[in-house]
Amino acid sequence: MAEEAIQGGLTEEEKRANVLRLAFGGDEERFDRFVRLIREEIPDGTRVVLRGSALTGFRWKDGAPFDSDGPGTSDLDLTLVGDEAVALFKPTGFFVPGIHSRPVSEEDPDIAPSLIPLREALMVLTGRPVNIQASRDVVIRFRGDLLDQPYLTLIEKS
Repeated sequence: MAEEAIQGGLTEEEKRANVLRLAFGGDEERFDRFVRLIREEIPDGTRVVLRGSALTGFRWKDGAPFDSDGPGTSDLDLTLVGDEAVALFKPTGFFVPGIHSRPVSEEDPDIAPSLIPLREALMVLTGRPVNIQASRDVVIRFRGDLLDQPYLTLIEKS
C-alpha cells in the first residue's frame, strides 16, 4: 500500500475536510458549485489550487484561527497554475515577473481585469473575500514540496 502524502502536517483528506468545514460550513454542494464556477472561467490547461488558512485552520502570519475576526472574514487564496493563467496578469501584477503574480484582491483589483467577474461571483457564493493569483508550476512545487506549505488541488490540469 502506498504511503499517503502529508503536506504541512495534513493529508489530502484532512485538507479537504478543513476547507469544507471552515470555508463552506460543511455544505458540499456549495463547495462543488465553487469548483464548477472556477472550471467554467479558467483557461484550458490550468490547474487550480487552494492555499492558506482554509486548509490549516489558522493564519500563518499570527496563528489566529480561521474567521477569528467574525464569520466570513477570512479569505480564500486561489492560485491558478499554468502559462495561460499567468498571461492573464498585467506586467505590473507580479511578485516575480512572469512567474508568480500578486493576488487580485481589494488592494490590487486591476492587475488581472478578466478575473474580476470570477472573483466577484466566488465572493457572492462563499460570502467571504477570494483572492486569485497565478503561478508557474515550479512555484507551487517549491512551496508545497520544499517549504511544506499545504495546498489542495481543486482542478487538475486538463
